[in-house]
Amino acid sequence: MVNIEQFAKRLNILMDYYEISAALLAEKIEVQRSSISHILSGRNKPSLEFVLKILKEFPEVELYWLLNGVGHFPKQVEIKESAPTLFSTTKEPETKKEEPKAITKSIVSDHLNQEIERIVIFYRNGNFKNYLP
Repeated sequence: MVNIEQFAKRLNILMDYYEISAALLAEKIEVQRSSISHILSGRNKPSLEFVLKILKEFPEVELYWLLNGVGHFPKQVEIKESAPTLFSTTKEPETKKEEPKAITKSIVSDHLNQEIERIVIFYRNGNFKNYLP
């Protein structure tokens, strides 16, 4: 069951993020302004059609975040590899949140005649991956 008060808070977060008013939101998702007002005030619950219109107009919104507050906003896109790469440790596709920055040719050419002991990739979120040859 959707908590209408919490849904209204998330709808306000969405409007703040996109810097739009309730009237502009209503225009974007093609509903009456009163529909937005009634949902924000807690008078009405959002319909399935209303939720689907939001998801269609704002692809960064996750369904479960909008309905239940579970997940992230804006949506964090995961990149799935379809084939193993030079740095893969398994043959199965792996999911990762961020792509490492490309190694430049000058760095590679400086180290071509040296044996690699390991490669460590540090991500901005504090995670890292350790690869052994």
